[in-house]
Amino acid sequence: MQSTSSPGQPPPDVPGWSPGGSLWGGLGHLLRHSSPLSQQLSPEAAADTESFLRTQCKLLIIGAGGLGCELLKNAALSGFRDIHVIDLDTIDLTNLNRQFLFRTKDVGEPKATVAADFVNNRIPGANVTPYHANIMDFDKDFYRQFHLVIAGLDSIDARRWLNAMLYSLVERDDEGNPVQETIIPLIDGGTEGFQGQARIIIPSLSSCFECTLSLFPPAKNFPLCTIANTPRLPEHCIEYANAVLWDKMKPFGNSKLDTDKPEHTNWLFEQAKERADHFGIKGVTYRLTQGVAKNIIPAVASSNAIVAAACANEAVKMITSIANNMDNYMMYNGRYGVYTYTYRNEKRPDCPVCGAPALVKVTAKGESTLAEFLETIAGHPELRSRKPFLRTSTGKTLYAAAPAHLRKATEGNLDKKLEDLISSNMELTLSDKDLPFIRTVYVSFI
Repeated sequence: MQSTSSPGQPPPDVPGWSPGGSLWGGLGHLLRHSSPLSQQLSPEAAADTESFLRTQCKLLIIGAGGLGCELLKNAALSGFRDIHVIDLDTIDLTNLNRQFLFRTKDVGEPKATVAADFVNNRIPGANVTPYHANIMDFDKDFYRQFHLVIAGLDSIDARRWLNAMLYSLVERDDEGNPVQETIIPLIDGGTEGFQGQARIIIPSLSSCFECTLSLFPPAKNFPLCTIANTPRLPEHCIEYANAVLWDKMKPFGNSKLDTDKPEHTNWLFEQAKERADHFGIKGVTYRLTQGVAKNIIPAVASSNAIVAAACANEAVKMITSIANNMDNYMMYNGRYGVYTYTYRNEKRPDCPVCGAPALVKVTAKGESTLAEFLETIAGHPELRSRKPFLRTSTGKTLYAAAPAHLRKATEGNLDKKLEDLISSNMELTLSDKDLPFIRTVYVSFI
């Protein structure tokens, strides 16, 4: 890469780039000094690195919530200029106690847009581009333009999708080796209460998110077949109002459900309460409705700050090579003090994303219903399919959660016994519209 500055001199135009500057001066010192963990860059290399960070490096941050606000602030203050941020949510009043880029006047506005405007106005030289959208709305060409991705997502499904997307971008040469220029590193951060983690994923070279899926407890989500036919929990009734009744009854016309709007959440609560009363289920409250509909995860500002700092630190090291990156997973626990531990997550040979996927063996009772079997799949640590499309090896569709016409055509199978639909020791093909790969499930009766 070519530097626009003289050898050994900081890039022009932006205040603070000089080693003695006030904004990014610390980065200049790090680039020009050696340490036990890195070698001192030559003046030319230091200037080139600064120029790359200033004029060429494109960073994508996914999420502009509690963790995302910290990530945006840290990235911009660490020297990244061309930053892009994606977030689907809008600002709620309850966000303001920890998501410090937002103010009361911003309630109801897109998080990505408001966060980008705040950083652009506050930090000279920062150029943050917002996208108020779902990460799945973008194709491979969009993700291919970035040098690094940092994720601050609170959804396991979204993290699985992003992980698989970045792996799919890796090209290989004639000998099967990954082409270095097509590898886009992912730094993944997450928090829950007083706990958190930061990890580095180098597609094709390190373990991926899918390799360690079993480390995460099953999500508190429920397969559609259960909530529609045999609700047993208050959460089932709430999810039914969310997934079925909203589209069917259209209480606010063609408006999409917005859980940040009290009138939408109140409608869900009333419908869930009515359904719960019908089935004799107790425990549906407004607060529980909010928790289920928004999949609320406990948030602590200090946890977000610690994990975001770790992610930003790794991002700077990765782009500038001023020190070695961690290898490759850091966990944080602040419940009873401050505890961190770093270790290497190994690649899983049968990982469906970065390995050679093996059959997933599942046992079931032949007299159990298809609906009960789908519950098993939803809770299986290697599958976790909530919107399944299940077929036999001969192409017969057993159940499809989407689209609506296929769901209607196959929902009659939900109450049928497994032994009436398939035989023991049979292979089934499982896909899910929210997951970018297909699994083969080997079912045997017990």
